[in-house]
Amino acid sequence: MNTVTVPEPRTAAALAARRRKTEAALERVHQAIARLRREKAHSVAAVARRADVSRTFIYDNAEARAAVAAAMTQAGEHRSRTLADQDDEREATWRERALNAEDALKAAHAEILVQRTRIGELLGQVRDLEAEWTQEAVQRITTENTTLKQHVRQLTADNRTLDERLKAARSNLRFQDRRVADLEARIAEPAPKS
Repeated sequence: MNTVTVPEPRTAAALAARRRKTEAALERVHQAIARLRREKAHSVAAVARRADVSRTFIYDNAEARAAVAAAMTQAGEHRSRTLADQDDEREATWRERALNAEDALKAAHAEILVQRTRIGELLGQVRDLEAEWTQEAVQRITTENTTLKQHVRQLTADNRTLDERLKAARSNLRFQDRRVADLEARIAEPAPKS
């Protein structure tokens, strides 16, 4: 017997409704994956939340499971490329820093060599100066220096004394000027009549 079961109209309507519901859920899953791809967050739980479906639906539905798996693989590859690019950038900056440091080190060594040469020349000049002066000449210059310092001290003391005398003379002159002005005022006054 060859029997083909024909679904009843209500069963066919339920199956069609279920198919439409599944297709709508799949469409929401694809939209959620697209949104999460922009946000760089991929997981079954995140897709299920965004698509408003259960995780069970994603695991049970082959198309949804494949779409999420593909998105997660693609995100992993993108993350790997991004990390590799960042590593390359860090490597480039370190390489550049190393080259800059090497150049600075060469410049520092050159400057040190120049400074050492200059120090050597100056030390040679000091030795030459020390060799030119005999002990007697050094003693004579030291004595003259001491004599000059004493002479400066004496002149400073004399200057201070003369300064004090000048101040005293000015003070006396002011006093004398007041006295002269007072005497002139008395002479100019008319004499009292008796």
